[in-house]
Amino acid sequence: MENIVASTKFAEKLDLDLIAQSLEGAEYEPEQFPGLVYRLDKPKTATLLFTSGKANCTGAKNIEDVHKAVNIIAEKLNKLNIEIYKNPEIIIQNIVATADLGGELNLTETATGLGLENVEYEPEQFPGLVYWIKEPKVAMLLFSSGKIVCAGVRSIEDASKAVEKLSEELTSFGLLHY
Repeated sequence: MENIVASTKFAEKLDLDLIAQSLEGAEYEPEQFPGLVYRLDKPKTATLLFTSGKANCTGAKNIEDVHKAVNIIAEKLNKLNIEIYKNPEIIIQNIVATADLGGELNLTETATGLGLENVEYEPEQFPGLVYWIKEPKVAMLLFSSGKIVCAGVRSIEDASKAVEKLSEELTSFGLLHY
């Protein structure tokens, strides 16, 4: 896991001016961006808080850290006497994961083998190949080194399934060179 993006809703509305003045390290410049940015060191995350009460947490490397970050912020808001929901629902919006297939890829062969309708490969613009898997719905970035980036899934299970599926396809087409 490289990055997890999750959303939640702390309250019906949040007074971002009050939070910015009261929470050390909060960054709020409404002329530039409508949300307040609050970073934590442990777990290393950044959370965007909005006046609507909604929030987006980014940077966590696992689901447990998402929950920790949301709980820490909820506690801090409570200490400011801001009424927030008890146990706000956390929704995973996106997971980015990396993997190593353990072999090398000829990306030109791979683009043809995987089917050009599901592939974008323009080596003069980007050194990797983009492959879209329909089930689970995910975008995979493949590099000649055999390293891959999996983006767009909402669960760790789907990320694992996508990597397995890709590995099986590449192996069955003889595209993974050890």
